Amino acid sequence: MVTFRSQMHAAFRRAYNQRFSAEYYEQYRSRLQAEVGPVPYRLAESPLFIPPATRDRIFRYTAEIISQLAEPERLARARTVVPAEFDVPRQDDAPDVMTVDFAVVRGEDGELDGRVVELQAFPSLFAFTMIQARVFDEMMKLPGASQGFHCFARGHDFDSAHALLRRALLGGHRPEEVVLLEIEPRQQKTLPDFVATQALTGVEPVCVTEVLREGRQLFRMKDGRRLPIRRIFNRVVFDELQRKNPPMAFKFTDDLDVSWCPHPNWYWMWSKFSLPLLDHPAVPKATPLSRLQEVPADLERYVLKPLFSYAGAGVKVDPTAEDLAQVPAEQREGWILQRKIDYARELWTPEGNGVAAEIRVLCLRDEGQRLPQPFMNLVRLSRGKMLGVDFNKGLDWVGSSVALWPKAE
Repeated sequence: MVTFRSQMHAAFRRAYNQRFSAEYYEQYRSRLQAEVGPVPYRLAESPLFIPPATRDRIFRYTAEIISQLAEPERLARARTVVPAEFDVPRQDDAPDVMTVDFAVVRGEDGELDGRVVELQAFPSLFAFTMIQARVFDEMMKLPGASQGFHCFARGHDFDSAHALLRRALLGGHRPEEVVLLEIEPRQQKTLPDFVATQALTGVEPVCVTEVLREGRQLFRMKDGRRLPIRRIFNRVVFDELQRKNPPMAFKFTDDLDVSWCPHPNWYWMWSKFSLPLLDHPAVPKATPLSRLQEVPADLERYVLKPLFSYAGAGVKVDPTAEDLAQVPAEQREGWILQRKIDYARELWTPEGNGVAAEIRVLCLRDEGQRLPQPFMNLVRLSRGKMLGVDFNKGLDWVGSSVALWPKAE
């Protein structure tokens, strides 16, 4: 028999599991996709219920980590990692966007805790997750939460989060002057978020090949009109840009009359590259291969990661000494060996299967703020060895989700 531990909001999990059915899941999928279009990745059957104390702890860790990253010495070291071929002019003092991924673990005090898996100053599924959380809330009627659930930090609700997202993306411009920039956006798995972003902010997805340039100005065509681009919500992943090399009328390194959300240089600066620079109890030990003196005797307790891959590409969960040796000397600065994390598999399915979770804390920098601040989350659920799709094929209760807590808390 499964024992629901109190820290996992036992009552909510028990009530949700008792009400769950295949019909409920299909209704949830249908309602969500009615708003964002077909979702090409797996939607998990359940939200993650965590107590507000755990939320506050993980959000506090995020703010502390961002503060460390913003210290002058760490900033100076991070600045050196920006490739010359992608060094974009007019970098701002801090990124408008930040994400930090936490594995949900049991801390030494026995409470639910978080350990950093990855971080990146790059946009994530802000708008999609807002709608996803709202759909869950509208469908769930659980005892003990008469006001419903949400996914936001203290002081936020859906309306205030929606307003913050609009302010951050628009930067004082009209929606038609701002574009969500991507490579072939209609072909991306993140298209549902692009649809949600346009619905919530008015910002439309535009392919890099559709941008026109005249001097320092950028434009796009819409309904036969040439519209100026004043601000770019950048969703371009640079390894994909290098791999596909699409024809473009501008280069990222051009000095253009546009503002960025976030400025592209932060993609490199605040990334897995930063993990060895951090000194925080929530950040597992990470060492660049270039500075590795010897192979750890307990190598099975480490993960090998490329610094600038996306969506887990290139990660070796069980690296061997041969894997380490095969990384060429000139590339070793671009790889880290990071201590493995023991996930707490305590989201229980109705059948009693334990599920692991990662919480991605989503941060935005509001008007007048020096640094981006944590304000919402999304979740990935896994029953496999890792949280990637390849490790969860054929399994249920895995995939895209969100951590929720009562609105009153």
